[in-house]
Amino acid sequence: MTQREIVYTSDIYDAFEDQVASLDLQLQNLGGHRQFHGRIRTVRCFQDNGLVKAIADEPGDGQVLVVSGGGSLHTALMGGNIAQAFADNGWAGVIIHGAVRDRHEIAALPLGVKALGSNPRKSAKDSVGMRDTTVTIDNVEFPPGAMVYADDDGVIVDARNIQAID
Repeated sequence: MTQREIVYTSDIYDAFEDQVASLDLQLQNLGGHRQFHGRIRTVRCFQDNGLVKAIADEPGDGQVLVVSGGGSLHTALMGGNIAQAFADNGWAGVIIHGAVRDRHEIAALPLGVKALGSNPRKSAKDSVGMRDTTVTIDNVEFPPGAMVYADDDGVIVDARNIQAID
């Protein structure tokens, strides 16, 4: 499957119902691409986007960063500059269990972005947290190297063929 192929979450669920996980949590579509998919990379952090920024500067190769921000809407874990770095470095998307800021900038980028909402407040930048470890958001585990699919219907995790993260 190439990054440009259209793959609907409902079709994946219908075909592999007992083998994939569907996220119950309702996230907002905020990026320029409303539909995206790729191999999962992860960050677990709380009101600190230092690790998110560091990963944004790495080659994305069509991957999707899943950020477990504890569901906090107190500070934004990604703004326009970091989102631009993700787009420039070839990431397919970012899924954030938390807030973003600069929605007007993020909406114009060729990047898929799903988040709980937004807040103009900046986060800490101490790089406190963990990266590339399995994170759980709501009812779903997101293991690094698994596939994630996102569109207007929601988010599906397919962990049947996990690839190691380099």
